[in-house]
Amino acid sequence: MSTADLAAVFVALYAGHQVADHWLQTQHQADNKGKPGWSGRWACVKHVSTYGLTQLAALALVALVTDLHLSPTTLAAGMAINLASHYIADRRTPLRWLAELAGVGRFYTLGAPRPGHDDNPSLGTGAYALDQSWHIGWLFVAALIIAA
Repeated sequence: MSTADLAAVFVALYAGHQVADHWLQTQHQADNKGKPGWSGRWACVKHVSTYGLTQLAALALVALVTDLHLSPTTLAAGMAINLASHYIADRRTPLRWLAELAGVGRFYTLGAPRPGHDDNPSLGTGAYALDQSWHIGWLFVAALIIAA
């Protein structure tokens, strides 16, 4: 693995992440992916599928305009970890549990609307910050695997 390959893979995964998580995710998926039961799971699966396809398109574009060559085996392994970790975080309960376990449960709730109120509709919440940092950390792990 070259440093340039690792950088190119990470940048492609990160760009795909940003587009898929913020532009391509439907409002229905965003509203329902954390809900209990099959409807929540299905909304999350649809989001993660679009997310993965967007990242694969970004990787394909990088490979098309550079000399990046990807192994199907490491690509599959890296994407599997990437998509599984994204699904876990976006189901919300596991990420909140991990935040509590790590001692940052209070930060997770920072900026969240009070129960029964819509008094802080913003991106500035602890849950959002922890969600995004979780995703980016796993993107790095996936890039290490894919570029290997």
